[in-house]
Amino acid sequence: MSGRSLRFEWSALAGITAIVALLPAWLITISVLWLPFWRFGAVNYWLFVGAFFALFIVLFSRSVQRFVLMGLIGARAPTAREAALLDTAWRRILRRNDLEHRRFVLAVVESDELNAFACGGHLVVVSSSAIATLGEEELSGVLAHELSHHLGLHTVALTVTQWMILPITMLTRIGMSLRAIAETATVKFARRIPVLHALGLFVAAFLHVASWLLMLNVSLATLLGNAASRASEYHADRRAAQLGFGTQLLSALRSSLDTESSTSRDSVWARTFASHPPMRLRVNRLAAYLRGHRPQ
Repeated sequence: MSGRSLRFEWSALAGITAIVALLPAWLITISVLWLPFWRFGAVNYWLFVGAFFALFIVLFSRSVQRFVLMGLIGARAPTAREAALLDTAWRRILRRNDLEHRRFVLAVVESDELNAFACGGHLVVVSSSAIATLGEEELSGVLAHELSHHLGLHTVALTVTQWMILPITMLTRIGMSLRAIAETATVKFARRIPVLHALGLFVAAFLHVASWLLMLNVSLATLLGNAASRASEYHADRRAAQLGFGTQLLSALRSSLDTESSTSRDSVWARTFASHPPMRLRVNRLAAYLRGHRPQ
């Protein structure tokens, strides 16, 4: 079965649960942010919400991802040497699967880790260490895996979720700052007036609880999103094999085993919130898949 066509996989569908879980906090945040625009500019609520949804669509534009999203995630354009290495490995995948080169943007992030990730609908980001360390074959396997995330539409829900979290985080920080101001003002100016003292403590407590509940909602959405992300890793591994680069990916994953061994996953908390499954488990599953799908 060919893996080159777009196909909405169930792990991508599972990522939508994070968006649904985030909706209450997002709608509350948008309503609060809308109030100044309504009070001083008479902006319609649904027009305001629609403008935010329009930003979701713009975010998936290839040009926006190249010039805006790359900056937000700290990625850069490859150097001449990096571009030559990436282009050689990348074109092998595209030629073998009859895919357009212009659909995707290759970028680099400075990191000492062997890492790569897909972002938005077009970005494929590789760490500088991975480019310097991996051979052409292994690099092709890694790129095929990240391309598989795009072909499986795994990055759509993740990108929307991250975009929804931004205003929630901003409002939460504002709430925490106002809480600190309310506490300071209460201690300095309202201690001798019981009514003002009680009111100040109430406002500070309300802002603290409201901010905490918003971030609890974000944590729930992150938990669901990471569960979907772990499932999508297995799907992307299998699709990379369907693209013809399973052996190369398996070699790259085995190269990363020693690196992961230094990272502790002993606690249930760490395993629950991990966005990737254990590397050894991925290696074992991909190896089993390749054994079961050898050319006859």
